[in-house]
Amino acid sequence: MAAGIATVAAVGAVAYGTLVERNRFTLRRETLSILPPGSRPLSVLHLSDLHMAPWQTEKQDWIRGLAVMEPDLIVNTGDNLGHVDAYDAVDYALEPFSGIPGVFVHGSNDYVAPMFKSPLTYFGGPSRAPKTPVMLDNDRLTASFESYGWLDLNNTARALEIRGSRLELFGVNDAHRGWARLEKIPGALDDLRENVGWQDEDGPESVSIGLTHAPYQRVLNSFVTNGADLIFAGHTHGGQVCLPGYGALVTNCDIPRGQVAGLSTWNHAFRQAALEVSAGLGTSIYAPFRFACRPEAVLVTLTARNMG
Repeated sequence: MAAGIATVAAVGAVAYGTLVERNRFTLRRETLSILPPGSRPLSVLHLSDLHMAPWQTEKQDWIRGLAVMEPDLIVNTGDNLGHVDAYDAVDYALEPFSGIPGVFVHGSNDYVAPMFKSPLTYFGGPSRAPKTPVMLDNDRLTASFESYGWLDLNNTARALEIRGSRLELFGVNDAHRGWARLEKIPGALDDLRENVGWQDEDGPESVSIGLTHAPYQRVLNSFVTNGADLIFAGHTHGGQVCLPGYGALVTNCDIPRGQVAGLSTWNHAFRQAALEVSAGLGTSIYAPFRFACRPEAVLVTLTARNMG
């Protein structure tokens, strides 16, 4: 009897996670006071891990609808593609944000198509690269993002001034696949600071924002060392499978489970940065399941610090 009840419960959980929760898209809202005193608020829309497939029209339309939030800045932390024919679907979903300032870094699934593997391997540690990958057209995806006016931050740094706030933005390519070139960041920031247009002008201090797809500790530590005030990341899917009262079962990297999603603080070498990790909007088409971990976009409102 007990075994039968357990079987029914397990089947019900799988059905719920596959048919219901993975499509219960939600917008998480956060507020963070990191801008210089007197600054106007900035709204930042964080999109990550779309893992888009052509037939996922509900997800595409939901993302398009986020344009009503009128964000000041788009942050995209990678893994947009989830199928070899998903380019038009991603472009359709993100087209309403064309012309809004934006920045992006890539995840491995912006280069390599997903492949079938047993879902049980998910619990055996961080996922491994496929031996015979199907390559995606990353140049096409990058060109689309740049056509929106978004800045490519893969292993480099750029600057933006938005609503009177001066932003230093830097990022790395996917650390999960060993493509993050952390050694390039100090030089990229030096070049930015020596050449940015506001260097000889009076005005507010700049705010430093780092982007990474995968929030490995070595990346977060490097970002803090290089002066990040705020770090955006994705990759973890929030654990994808969570247990009420316990949280994520796995993180798919070495970040602590308690920071697998949401807004927290990352401390390193007596310095710290705000850390925003998105649970993402998608899953692999070969593991279309979420439990106690709804797919999300995040709207972060940056506000001014108090005087003193």
